[in-house]
Amino acid sequence: MATPPHRVFEPIPQRDDSEPIPAVAGVALDMDGLLFDTERIYWQVGDTILQRRGHRYSAALQARMMGRIGTAAVQQMIDYHALDDSAEELLAESDQLYGELLPGLLRPMPGLEEWIDHLQRSGVPFALTTSSRRKWVDVIFAELHWRQSLTFVLTGDDVRQGKPHPEMYLTAAEKFQLQPQQMLVLEDSGNGCAAGVAAGANVVAIPNEHTREQDFSGAMLVAESLLDQRLWQLLR
Repeated sequence: MATPPHRVFEPIPQRDDSEPIPAVAGVALDMDGLLFDTERIYWQVGDTILQRRGHRYSAALQARMMGRIGTAAVQQMIDYHALDDSAEELLAESDQLYGELLPGLLRPMPGLEEWIDHLQRSGVPFALTTSSRRKWVDVIFAELHWRQSLTFVLTGDDVRQGKPHPEMYLTAAEKFQLQPQQMLVLEDSGNGCAAGVAAGANVVAIPNEHTREQDFSGAMLVAESLLDQRLWQLLR
């Protein structure tokens, strides 16, 4: 797959919290841990890989890896535990384990169908913005009836810089043909939240059991779940 072209983004001025929030004109949705409960699968994969090398996976390491792309993610594991493996070797091993576990363990996050129905009825365009590679998106979304409702899909294959870099959400704003402050970003991780905030978007954090202790500075709301009515009211 071709490497995305290098792009230089100008810094986005941070929104003053005293300013009114513009009407939401586009919604950018993370995938792992936000729409689907895949973080526990990644945890199992990471722990299996590290046990083979005399280590154990941890919340601190997971927080460092979240939102990063491909070899950049596993490089965090190599650096954290001073492993001898190359990032390419470790990524291939991770892919094999993840591919074996995904079909049997994949499940939606609570409230996913209701939230997607609410999005569809609102008429606000929404898109997928995930650091996962497109091959895993294609597996997870293969039989979802609402995939065609997505305005576009951005994956880790489409950007050079993973979260917390703002490239994903600046690119999403361009594809929506919106200013970042018109976009609502939903994220479950600190790195993802930081990416949305740095892009100048309005961020709602929805932590899961693996991310509750992470830093969500700059989020306009830390919601309980996809069913949180405070989130739903942002589209009314």
